[in-house]
Amino acid sequence: MSAHGTLEYPAVIADPRILELMKHIRDIPDFPKPGILFKDITPLLGHAASFRVCTDLLAEQLEGAQLDLIVGIESRGFIFGAPLAQRLNLGFAPVRKPGKLPYKCARVTYDTEYSTDSLEMHDDAVAKGARVAIVDDLLATGGTAGATAKLIEQQGGVVAKFAFVVELDFLAGRGRLGGGRDVVSLIHY
Repeated sequence: MSAHGTLEYPAVIADPRILELMKHIRDIPDFPKPGILFKDITPLLGHAASFRVCTDLLAEQLEGAQLDLIVGIESRGFIFGAPLAQRLNLGFAPVRKPGKLPYKCARVTYDTEYSTDSLEMHDDAVAKGARVAIVDDLLATGGTAGATAKLIEQQGGVVAKFAFVVELDFLAGRGRLGGGRDVVSLIHY
């Protein structure tokens, strides 16, 4: 991070596909509030080749993990989680804000960067012992991903992997996901 609080790109990136993805992520200053530099993945999603490469790279990270289910976190986790589930021949379960799912739900409340929030998932979404990958677009402080892990574990599932498109390393969210957990992120800022 620079002295002005803006994020700088890593000095060395081994995979040229990652550099191409980074070209399609734009910075939005002061969103959603002053002082925040938002990493907008919308251009990446709108560029078909980059979106495909992003999904391919995430799938590479999940292959061989002996997964039973992909769980996507509302809302951008759905964008990446559903095609990953299809590609890996796995089921997909959504984690949503309260009141958005039609069946009986388990709920967890957690702290975010800005406030307190809650997440829900159907209380039968994860079979006991199922190995699950949690997928989202961004790992910041780890609050949302950690809460999702709690929902999965409450149902008897095992969080085998976390997969993110972007990780904001300076917020240390990876460390809040629990020691020994397998966390992969394609792009680091």
